[in-house]
Amino acid sequence: MLDVRGAVAVITGGASGIGETVAKYWVKQGGRVVLGDVSPDGLGRVESDIIQMGGEAAVLVCNVTREDDCAALAKLAIDRFGAINLVLPCAGIIKDGLFLSPDRETGKVIKKMALDQFQAVININLTGVFLTVRECAEQMINNRCKGLICLISSTGSLGTAGQINYSSTKAAMSVMPKVITAEFFRRNISGMIRCVAVAPGYVGTAMVKGMNQKALDSIIENVPIGRLVEPEEVASLITELYRNEALSGDVYFIHGGLRLGSKG
Repeated sequence: MLDVRGAVAVITGGASGIGETVAKYWVKQGGRVVLGDVSPDGLGRVESDIIQMGGEAAVLVCNVTREDDCAALAKLAIDRFGAINLVLPCAGIIKDGLFLSPDRETGKVIKKMALDQFQAVININLTGVFLTVRECAEQMINNRCKGLICLISSTGSLGTAGQINYSSTKAAMSVMPKVITAEFFRRNISGMIRCVAVAPGYVGTAMVKGMNQKALDSIIENVPIGRLVEPEEVASLITELYRNEALSGDVYFIHGGLRLGSKG
């Protein structure tokens, strides 16, 4: 079992949502964090919160679609704390829309998802993850850092209407742990660096809780536990995946029974 105390987590999307929650949860367990995000104000707020908690944090304004930014984030972790033990790429966006929208009366297509609407999500949610993980894993290998790469998939990876862009990226997150684990196994480093993914359902982040209440109630009606998954519950799972060295190469769902209930 790995100990979180003193361990270093590199987290993108660390200025809000699941990234922020995991960062603070990690620090409460005695870990240290390096946070990247495109929001300098959000990063400053989270860094200040962590310092007030008595924790250690380093932050960098970082666009995960840029190779140099991702390399700089990984280097910051080594320069500041001497290690990378957890890689958690949480930076992501949604730009929902139907693939094709036929007119109800004529049956002819009147609207389709724009190329930039598709590519924007691919660039951040997929290419950004690839770059973050590649740069951090390189530093982990070169500096002999033991730990975990934890990707963020979603129940959306199983296919959600209106999210062909988002679901495609999250499906990719579901296969990446198998590929990375297999490649590291061939190089005899899979015991040093493991890779997994977590797949949350509807999580009670500020963004989700700020939705139209009627729409939110409709979502919760389909969750067997009768509520949203709390961000801290996701953070707890990620931390346990880090601790337990027998967990590798797979996807771990945390969705309150979504898609498993009687209404499935």
